[in-house]
Amino acid sequence: MGFLNGLQYMLIHYKKRNVSFTAALFFFQLLIVVSLITACKSKTPTTAEKSTTNQQEEINKLKRAFVQINAIKPLIQNGDLITRTGADFTSESLRSLNQRDQTYSHCGIISIENDSILVYHALGGDFNPDQKILRQPMEVFAQPGDNRGIGVFRFNISNTLKSDVIAMTQKLYRQGIMFDMKFDLASDDHMYCAEFVYKSFSWGTHAQLQFTTSHIRDFAFVGVDDIFLHPLCHLEKRIVYN
Repeated sequence: MGFLNGLQYMLIHYKKRNVSFTAALFFFQLLIVVSLITACKSKTPTTAEKSTTNQQEEINKLKRAFVQINAIKPLIQNGDLITRTGADFTSESLRSLNQRDQTYSHCGIISIENDSILVYHALGGDFNPDQKILRQPMEVFAQPGDNRGIGVFRFNISNTLKSDVIAMTQKLYRQGIMFDMKFDLASDDHMYCAEFVYKSFSWGTHAQLQFTTSHIRDFAFVGVDDIFLHPLCHLEKRIVYN
């Protein structure tokens, strides 16, 4: 019974049946309470309710992403190339430097040590205050809260060469090579992310792997796509967090 219909019903029966005014008033008040309860149940979600829903959606997205990450671990091998698509503005800018494929903004080299999957990579900015080459668990490198997805690639080279690449990667890590804010490909004491991977594979394979470089006018650099688009590099698994 609607509120207006209920009110009309009360007035008519109040006159016909000589219902006491107190009873009629009680019935009227009851109708108001019922109407308010109905209104509350049918109201649109508040900002707080929407916020809670969004937070739960983000939590569910993170859970699904970590399930995806864990699912590809058995596929990973020593010396694999790993890439990621950062979600921040800096990553978007770096991605735009890729001349052929702008899917990924950052890359690193996988090393399996004591059954742990670690990633060596060069990173600058606030994410790495001391600016030195990082060695991080794969889950940290692939962190879905900061990234939109990852890719795992493999070079078609011998296991012996892969071991030499890892040895070179670890050597540069122990040397404490700093991040190259100038993006100067000619310098070897500072390296940016793609440069670190490029030189680790090139030096580690004793120049058997050679990479092309990208150019913006007279500026030469190595883009992330110059690494994973190498003819001997093949995609093993691509993940997009959703």
